[in-house]
Amino acid sequence: MKLIYRIIIPLLFVLVCTSGCQKSFLDRPSLSQITSDNFYQSTSDLRLATAALYGGATWFDYNSFPYLGVGDVLSGNLLQPYNPDLVQFTTFSITGDNGQLAGTWRSFYKIVGQCNVTIKAIRDKAPATIPAKDINAALAEARFVRATVYFHLVQLWGAVPIIEDNTKLIDSPLLRRNIVSDVYKFIASDLTFAAKNLPASDAAGRVTTWSAQGMLSKIYLTWAGLNQNMTRNQALLDSAKLYAGNVCNKSGLSLLSSYYNLFRTQYNNSQESLFALQWAPGVGYGLGNALQAQFAPSGDLVTGGGGWGGAIGPTYDLYTLYTQQDSVRRKASFMLTGDFYPELNAAGGGYRATSCNLKKHVVGTAADNNSPTMDLWSSIEHNALLRLADVYLVYAEAILGNNASTTDAEALKYFNKVRTRAGVDPAPLLDADTLFRERRIELVYESQFWFDLVRLSYYNPQKAIDALKNQKRQLFTYSNGIATPTPYNVAITPPTIYTFTLPIPATELTADPKLSEPPVAYY
Repeated sequence: MKLIYRIIIPLLFVLVCTSGCQKSFLDRPSLSQITSDNFYQSTSDLRLATAALYGGATWFDYNSFPYLGVGDVLSGNLLQPYNPDLVQFTTFSITGDNGQLAGTWRSFYKIVGQCNVTIKAIRDKAPATIPAKDINAALAEARFVRATVYFHLVQLWGAVPIIEDNTKLIDSPLLRRNIVSDVYKFIASDLTFAAKNLPASDAAGRVTTWSAQGMLSKIYLTWAGLNQNMTRNQALLDSAKLYAGNVCNKSGLSLLSSYYNLFRTQYNNSQESLFALQWAPGVGYGLGNALQAQFAPSGDLVTGGGGWGGAIGPTYDLYTLYTQQDSVRRKASFMLTGDFYPELNAAGGGYRATSCNLKKHVVGTAADNNSPTMDLWSSIEHNALLRLADVYLVYAEAILGNNASTTDAEALKYFNKVRTRAGVDPAPLLDADTLFRERRIELVYESQFWFDLVRLSYYNPQKAIDALKNQKRQLFTYSNGIATPTPYNVAITPPTIYTFTLPIPATELTADPKLSEPPVAYY
């Protein structure tokens, strides 16, 4: 596998010094004084090594476009009509030559490689003078990140190669894929270790045992449907319920009071954020958070101009899900013509939307964020990949399980915490459709909805296919309180069960023909 071989064999320490994490993570000595032999000698060295896993160059290729392209364009929440690769996402016509597809694969295996380098270096270099709990905590951080990446990989591509030791690629660089159930087993093993060895609390932005248990709950909830027919594996549902319940009832964490504030940089790394990518200002293209540059509808909103999101907007299908009562989440997620945002371009008197565009991840200028070095390509929003509200909804879904509906007090308690925080009336009863809709609205533009569809496709493929078939994948205009859909003059290929498994990038198949062979067991 040429690309994987190229990315994860490099020098042990170069990867550790990635500069993309927030400055509080990177209080480090001069790099000219560091080698792989004199590093990893203290707890602070280990903390620096794992800090590099939270953002920067290795995450850039995924975060720049595929983060929303995969999670929200492919799933029907967002339409990006001029980028040919993302048009393929909208029309279910993705080929192996798709650049966003290749960028996602490349980014994820870079991160896997970086995690593996970090794990091996800690095991090989850390002296016995470092407390065992600190060594295990550092290993747990790396294994948490690796598991999270593999969770993305298995949901997107199904069977994928599992790589634990980069050095083995030297002798055997060509890899076969591993069966899906073994990938889930590998993920669960990493996260179980992380849950046992991460602390209950840590510095802002660092993952904790609650992060690991929250991610474990999602893993088990998804795994429960694998190869099932209309029902899910009850033992795995019980595991999802256990870990999500621990987070809900034992962590002491609570939702941020304002949904709208979740996506303002002043509230980065709130207690609701269980795992977020950490981004530094002023690091330029390829190292920073480029979401705002790609999706802001106007150059007035971005320091240095730019902002190429004027033609990108919510789909009419998504718009129709919002009730009038659900205005806070809607306005925090996407703009309608005439919406006013006083915190954007505040020095210029605020921003009034002139069309229907993305709002989430659009945080404003350097002045708006009190971040003088923030530039066009370096938004300081620490975008979350897992937050507490997600785990609340996982808990409710795990309790519902294979039942048609539930009035279980615990399920309703945490489901309704999410709704009432948004100003929406509590629900008296839960069913699968209610949960599915709530997750879509609550987590929109956080790269989650496609994975919800994949989870559904595991055990009820026809319902997942119908959910895509019935969507109105078109933009709309908004005037005088009326939304009018606009034609999307590109044919959309009817989805099938194969739609839920992406093609392996053509460059990878060329470099490693074994990827096209049937997957094999890992264990």
